[in-house]
Amino acid sequence: MRKTWLITGCSNGLGHALAQAVLERGDRLVATARNVETLRDLEQRYPEHVRVAHLDVTVPHTAVSAVAVAQEAFGGLDVLVNNAGYGMIGAVEEGSPDEYRALFDTNVFGLIEVTKAALPALRQRGNGRIVNLSSGAGVSGSAGYGYYNASKFAVEGLSEALAQEVGPLGIAVIIAKPGPFRTAFLGRSVVLAAQELPFYAETAGTKRQYSRTRDGQQSGDPAKAARVILAAVDSPHPPLHLPVGAVVFDIIDKKIASLEADTAAWRSVASQTDFESAGHSPKAR
Repeated sequence: MRKTWLITGCSNGLGHALAQAVLERGDRLVATARNVETLRDLEQRYPEHVRVAHLDVTVPHTAVSAVAVAQEAFGGLDVLVNNAGYGMIGAVEEGSPDEYRALFDTNVFGLIEVTKAALPALRQRGNGRIVNLSSGAGVSGSAGYGYYNASKFAVEGLSEALAQEVGPLGIAVIIAKPGPFRTAFLGRSVVLAAQELPFYAETAGTKRQYSRTRDGQQSGDPAKAARVILAAVDSPHPPLHLPVGAVVFDIIDKKIASLEADTAAWRSVASQTDFESAGHSPKAR
C-alpha cells in the first residue's frame, strides 16, 4: 500500500536521499525546505507523486501549512520524518547564547512544532510512523559537540516519551541515529562557535579540524541509509532505536559498557538513599 510522507529538510543530504527513495518506489511525498527552489528537480521528475512546500521549522505556521498540503493533495499523512537540523562545533565555554539557542530552535523546538502539527493527521490514519533524526551524537557526548549532543539527547528523550503516548493510538516512533554519512553535515550544515579558546585546542579543537578536512569524505552512503529507514518504516514492528551505520553501533557498545561499569562500581553506595522506615530508623525507640 502506498504511503504519504512529509519530510523536512529535503534540499540536500539524507533528507534528499530519503525523498528520492520514497518517490522511486511510488509513494507520495510532501517535500519541504526553507527554499522550495531546491526541490524543483523532485517536482519535475515525479509530478504525480510529489508536492513541494515551504517549511521553516522555526516558524510553526509553515508546518501547519505543509501538513495541510498532504491532506489536500493526497488525502492524509502516513509518515512524518523530522530530518531538518544542523550541527555545531565548539567547546561549551566557547558557545554564545545566539549560537546555541538558534541550534535548539531548529533541532529541538522546530521538531516539536512539526510533530504537533502532524499528529492530528497521523491519528486519523491510526497506523502512522514518526521518524525523528537523532545521531550517534544523541547516544554519547564528545568534546566539541556538546551543544549538538545536547540537542540530540533532547530529541532522544522527547521521542521515547512520545512513543509511549502515541503507541496506543497506532503510531510508532523511530529514532534514527545516523553516523558519518557523505552529506553536507560537515560543510554548510555545521557552524563553528565564533569564539575559539586556546585551552581547548587538544579537545574541542580537534573537532574543528575534523570538520575542515573530512567534509565529503565520510564513509556512509546516504542512499543506503535511506533504504534502512524505509525498511524500518515498513516493518510491522519498527524499532524505537534505529542505529544507522557501523560507527553508531560502536558508539552504543562503548556507552553501554561505560554505564554498566559505573553502575556496578557505585550501586551498593548510591542506591542507599531512601528514607529509613520507622522500624529501622537509628532514632526509633
